[in-house]
Amino acid sequence: MARIFRATWPLMALLFLAILFAFGLTRDPSVLPSEMIDRAMPEFELTDLYRPNVVYTQDLLLDDVALINVFGSWCIACEVEHPKLMALSRMGDVKLVGIDWRDTREKGQRWLRKNGDPYDLVIFDEDSRLAIDLGVTGAPESFLVDKEGRIRYKHVGIITDDVWSNILSPIINDLKAEE
Repeated sequence: MARIFRATWPLMALLFLAILFAFGLTRDPSVLPSEMIDRAMPEFELTDLYRPNVVYTQDLLLDDVALINVFGSWCIACEVEHPKLMALSRMGDVKLVGIDWRDTREKGQRWLRKNGDPYDLVIFDEDSRLAIDLGVTGAPESFLVDKEGRIRYKHVGIITDDVWSNILSPIINDLKAEE
């Protein structure tokens, strides 16, 4: 029996790895699961990017569907995404909340002055307190929050026309229709 096991264990290990590899190929690498889906927005107390004396909490997300967008002046992909956010701001279909992450106030303000500010308000998260609680792994990342302040969807990466039309906009419409 031991001889059979010694002779077949490499083959069994190879078969096991092949099954794992095949399973991995069926997964979409752009879809990262989030433990925050259908949970309340984490509690926070952070200031406004422009007005350090104005403090925001998670309560600002109640009573309206919101698209929360994590960005930073240092983020190259955020520059690519920014024109789409400016267009969404002009459309006015959803409340846009920015989280300026791992930045300084001066750099964040300068970046938004240069590129335009699409946000209804901008939360300043210099020390990553909120980003860590949200499970942010990089910028840009965006979250859809319903009227009760629950996170309903997480998008990792740039919001493109395709992502907006085929994913985010339909979810926002559904969330707005909820009673």
